[in-house]
Amino acid sequence: MSPLSTLQRFRPGVLAAAFATYVVFLGIGVVDPVLPTIAETMGASHTMVELLFTSYILVMAIAMLFSGPIATRLGDKRTMTVGVSLVVVFAGLCGLAPSIDALALLRGGWGLGNALFTTTVLAIIVGLSRGDTASSITLFEGALGMGIASGPLIGGFLGSLSWRYPFFAAAALAAVGLLITVFTVESPETEERDQSVRDVLGALRHPAVFGNALVGLLYTFGFFVVLAYTPLTLDIGAVGLGLVFFGWGAMLAVGSVAVSSRLVPRYGAVTTIAGTLAGFALVLAAMGVAGPTARLALVVVSGLFCGISNAVLTTLAIEVSPFSRSISSASYNCLRWSGAAFAPIISGYLGGNYGTALPFFLGALVVVSAVGGLLVSGDTLRAAVSAPRGAGAD
Repeated sequence: MSPLSTLQRFRPGVLAAAFATYVVFLGIGVVDPVLPTIAETMGASHTMVELLFTSYILVMAIAMLFSGPIATRLGDKRTMTVGVSLVVVFAGLCGLAPSIDALALLRGGWGLGNALFTTTVLAIIVGLSRGDTASSITLFEGALGMGIASGPLIGGFLGSLSWRYPFFAAAALAAVGLLITVFTVESPETEERDQSVRDVLGALRHPAVFGNALVGLLYTFGFFVVLAYTPLTLDIGAVGLGLVFFGWGAMLAVGSVAVSSRLVPRYGAVTTIAGTLAGFALVLAAMGVAGPTARLALVVVSGLFCGISNAVLTTLAIEVSPFSRSISSASYNCLRWSGAAFAPIISGYLGGNYGTALPFFLGALVVVSAVGGLLVSGDTLRAAVSAPRGAGAD
């Protein structure tokens, strides 16, 4: 089946939500190529510049507790619209930031917007896809991957002129996403009942939900060692970094869309993610011992493992959960992004004080522990995937 015929299976509202996902997540990767420039311009240490990711992700993780309940009260489309609006405002303000501290705080506001957007856009795409969960999540992860891939390319070329320009570009593109959201995206026909923060936290008491989210946390730590820390170890300029992370993001999109959809039907989701994470851990370890040129190639290769992991873990988050789409997404993402929040600042500190290789070895060790978690919880996850939807929700 061709990519065009695959896209034609989805309703216009689903494709509009996927495009909004593309432009919003473009804003994550747009920062990567300018991290060294920001550090040099503002006189910031590696630890301080990594706060740009930590503040963004930590706020996003905490906000995931509230985003699902907010969506059930305001509606998915309204919540998604508020989220994109916040991205537009705070991305633009980041371009005007006078100091590294102000920039980190503004990135936190950006993270709040992304939390509201991420939880609701996934619920919309899945809810409007007529029960085709796997394909709809593949579409979501593909749009996310292409956004992350395009971001560094734009950030690299604009960042070679000024580190501020990529933030303005991210705001402008998010504004396009906002218009598309307002005029094209629709809420799913089936409204979900009002839910609370207690419901989100309560979902994590479900063994399969918690097991999958914990694996996601450990994996995402390694993900952000690559995305947030690696640019500080590559002395190739903003354009060079943009090209490298464009290659990484392109491989991420290929892994999300093309590779994961072939591996899961053949080997099953749990076996696929276990093998993928083992490979990712090896790549991270290799990045710790590789020279500068080899590390460039390994960054690109790691994107394939990240893409497969993103797609499979997100699919499992919906399929193993007996709860609503919004609560399933919020509980998974809250725990998952908590792991990512500390990866950048820990990596920046360790790399700045104990050598550039140590963060990669730590990332590999954390991802290996995710494989160990799958060995423990694998049977629980398989059983939850096979259970009828809604079983065990009480």
